[in-house]
Amino acid sequence: MEATVVRTGTEGKTWGGGNEPLKASYGKMMMWFFILSDALTFSGFLAAYGFSRFKFIDSWPIADEVFTHFPFLHGVDAPMYYVALMTFILIFSSVTMVLAVDAGHHMKKGKVTIYMFLTILGGLVFVGSQAWEWKNFISGEYGAVTTKGGNILQFIDAEGERVALSEIAVPIAGERVEHEANNGIWFDAGKDLPTYSLEEVKAGFIQNEDLLIRTQKLTEDGQKTILSREESLMKLNNEAVGTVEGANLVQNEYGAPLFADFFFFITGFHGFHVFSGVIINIIIFFNVIIGTYERRGSYEMVEKVGLYWHFVDLVWVFVFTFFYLV
Repeated sequence: MEATVVRTGTEGKTWGGGNEPLKASYGKMMMWFFILSDALTFSGFLAAYGFSRFKFIDSWPIADEVFTHFPFLHGVDAPMYYVALMTFILIFSSVTMVLAVDAGHHMKKGKVTIYMFLTILGGLVFVGSQAWEWKNFISGEYGAVTTKGGNILQFIDAEGERVALSEIAVPIAGERVEHEANNGIWFDAGKDLPTYSLEEVKAGFIQNEDLLIRTQKLTEDGQKTILSREESLMKLNNEAVGTVEGANLVQNEYGAPLFADFFFFITGFHGFHVFSGVIINIIIFFNVIIGTYERRGSYEMVEKVGLYWHFVDLVWVFVFTFFYLV
């Protein structure tokens, strides 16, 4: 059986797409290749997050209890409100980018300038909002106690509301000394002292009989397990080893430290993409202002950076779903 080769063009070559295969320029094709490779990278990260969450499904932090802050509303419980606002801003910036690309197709420099500016503004607001969210996640709000096994014990009152360490701890006279190689555990050498010691928290817990302990283990209905007063005292006296405030790559007051690791890495990686997109958009924006693309007779650069911006927005939809909604 003989293979049949279809030849096109006057010179008999098999490739007939020229420098615009599939009617797309070289620059667009390379942008699509980059987007495809980056999509695979994010897919790997989110898949790893999904497997890890499934492994610790009975003790994973509840998003509605972690992301409850809203700017200028101190003490107000607003679960997911600010994250939803951030998502809306980023999606809206994708709309303005579409309008900028469309205006470029019609060679309307003024409209391209306006819509590019709005896109940049949306990106900057999103990056700033993400930095604010990181700050609150790192600093924490209530604090918790860690156990020998690395689990988290949180405090609640008789109504089931969270109680902060600052409301529990009773000052104890005496000098507190930081861990050093000669007086502490070797891997804790140089560790900063927490705001409240475990002994101060224990003393305050014993004095207030309305307090209970809530573990990070989830019940069948998805709520954290609340211990009785006797169980709480036993847990605090026998298993507690220290206090933790906020979250970092080692400890996490909200639950499993792995949650914080993934949060910092994946949202930080996406935030880097958004910040890079803002920088590229600013460069394109100034080129639009000075008329570079008017002289070229094409606003294809706006379209190419638009492809990247839409990709970044789409990735955030998946990150938002995995971390905040599921």
